[in-house]
Amino acid sequence: MASVLVDLDVESLAPEVHKEDKLDFSATRKLYSYVKKRTFAAFVASKKVPPTCQNTSPALWQCCEQSFKEPSSVHKHVANSHASEIHQLTTETLNEMLQQAHSQEESINEESTDVSSWIPDTSHVPEDDLIKGPGEVLLYYCYCQINGPQIICQWQKELCSKLQLTGKVRVATEGINGTVGGTKTATYLYVKAMLSHPTFKIMQVQDFKKSEGGAECFSDLKVGVYKEIVPIGVDPDIISYRLAGIHLEPEEFHKEVKAFVENRSSNSDTILLDCRNFYESKIVSSLKVNVRTLGMLQLIAVCSQGQFDQCLAPDIRKFSYFPDYVDKNLDLFRDKKVLMYCTGGIRCERGSAYLRSKNVCKEVYQLKGGIHKYLEQFPDGFYRGKLFVFDERYAIAFNEDIISECRYCNCPWDQYQLCSTDFCCQLVLSCTTCRESGLTACCPVCQAKEQNHSDVSSGGLPHREECECTMSRPRIPKDTQ
Repeated sequence: MASVLVDLDVESLAPEVHKEDKLDFSATRKLYSYVKKRTFAAFVASKKVPPTCQNTSPALWQCCEQSFKEPSSVHKHVANSHASEIHQLTTETLNEMLQQAHSQEESINEESTDVSSWIPDTSHVPEDDLIKGPGEVLLYYCYCQINGPQIICQWQKELCSKLQLTGKVRVATEGINGTVGGTKTATYLYVKAMLSHPTFKIMQVQDFKKSEGGAECFSDLKVGVYKEIVPIGVDPDIISYRLAGIHLEPEEFHKEVKAFVENRSSNSDTILLDCRNFYESKIVSSLKVNVRTLGMLQLIAVCSQGQFDQCLAPDIRKFSYFPDYVDKNLDLFRDKKVLMYCTGGIRCERGSAYLRSKNVCKEVYQLKGGIHKYLEQFPDGFYRGKLFVFDERYAIAFNEDIISECRYCNCPWDQYQLCSTDFCCQLVLSCTTCRESGLTACCPVCQAKEQNHSDVSSGGLPHREECECTMSRPRIPKDTQ
């Protein structure tokens, strides 16, 4: 019974408790919801009346001089009649947690900046276990207040180096974002170290998304301190992750998409929004349609079989273009229910916050854990095709679909490679046959340069050049750099 109560969506049963009344705490939304569910369960359990003997009827709940036989009835009563009490008890619990967190933080600050105490002991682990054997890649993020990002950065460098991990880790005062690869022994120790650190105690094991790979998926280890843990180009103090949309578990998101797909002819008040860049969604097929049902007489990208069916996929090259896209298309989102998704969930945090700040949408939801978590539970669900990742694998598969095409011969193909032209950093879908025939560039402009390109910058270092692919993409607005 306790598990049923814990899983109950008490947020939706108590609309009179406003978000602005909630305690401003690191990762408030997630922590508040968790504590509130526990508090709700304990409150309901306290109203339970046990049977007098084994032969009597099932236990009842008594509250406010009323008796309840069904869990749903007592849940509804408590949510409607005792919301203020639940909120008060939840706030008191969070206050205690906040005081404990402050005490731990003060004790940490009083200690030396030596991070060795947060490095796990690996003396019992054979060195080969950190280098050889089955490997995997971890993808994770955590929005939380970090008062000493430089110290966390140094700790991450030493931790990853000791565990022979490669990858990228971004640290900021607003949190941490990382993707690292190594042996499964190494990644296990890494997760254990992360969960043991007081700064990241709100994280759980399931917050680390796993996929096949290893240290070879990255050329090296890059750890640094940044203004944002995901670059959207907007000051996090102005548009905070705390303003993010409502998180939906994969099961809930699947139901929403199912309803959207089944009723898309009449469901004109819903938009399924892909927050990824164009090359991430390019390994799925797409087409242009006139979206009159969305109230716009313009052409926008809508996927036919790839991604999530009938999604809106903005043609942006970088996530930092997203705010400008929203600003230019406010009428598209006006009075709409928006279902957002991205690779791992992190871009939706700031993306949904920015969209909500415009006060034009009816509702804004986001897929918790991103496509990665969705595909773990629904590999044959509404998302088709491969999932683009930011490492040397370029894409990972959860199903057998190949729904994109070779750029040159249009045969089914979804394996990315970098354009072969010097100094071009674009990705190209070119099948084995076409590559063997010399078609290895991203566009005709680069293909023509392939024969005799030898330019270098005045300092002797290679420089990036624009081609047909890059020139066709919108430039980043100056006010969001």
